[in-house]
Amino acid sequence: MNCTRPVAAVIVVLATGLGSACSLQRVRTPQNPGEADLVMLLPDPERDTTGRAAVSNAGASAELDAAGEYTLVGVNQPPTRVKMMKESEVKRLYGDVLASLPPAPKHFTLYFRFESDELTDDSRALVPDVLKAMTDRPVPEVSVVGHTDTTGTPASNFDLGLKRGNMVRGLLVAAGLDATAVEVTSHGEAVLLVRTADETYEPRNRRVEITIR
Repeated sequence: MNCTRPVAAVIVVLATGLGSACSLQRVRTPQNPGEADLVMLLPDPERDTTGRAAVSNAGASAELDAAGEYTLVGVNQPPTRVKMMKESEVKRLYGDVLASLPPAPKHFTLYFRFESDELTDDSRALVPDVLKAMTDRPVPEVSVVGHTDTTGTPASNFDLGLKRGNMVRGLLVAAGLDATAVEVTSHGEAVLLVRTADETYEPRNRRVEITIR
């Protein structure tokens, strides 16, 4: 890789969640004239997909939309022209940096029977995968969010979503997770996976979403 300016830092941008306004991230900019930060886009290691990233400075921007693309950003200098770095070169130059990154979050969705905190058979079969993802991390942090369909009142559905989330929490704690490491919340019927009218039975909305970091 040929650079006309010394690289002060390597900023690795993983593709997870990129493309939505809520995922915009602000990172440190170089402090010394003549130095530059290298910003590189890499695939999401969990899903093996690559999104997009925009790098802007000094009134200009550069778009990264392929794995291995990078740009240099300096003090009061616009991003350089986007270039591609070969995978072998990425590993040679930044293998230690990548190895030090925390593992990507794991996401699971478990579905429930109607008006119940009982898992469907398919979701119960998925529980061992959830437990393995939890035990693979030395100090896991787990977020559990309960959801419902639109049958019933918003208040009762909030309670049902919380009941489902706490049921899953109980499974994880029984498997060895520190009770203080799991956060349980409920969205009730407020965040539907499948948009429906009120009082609509929809199995895909009766769920708990789990994120393990």
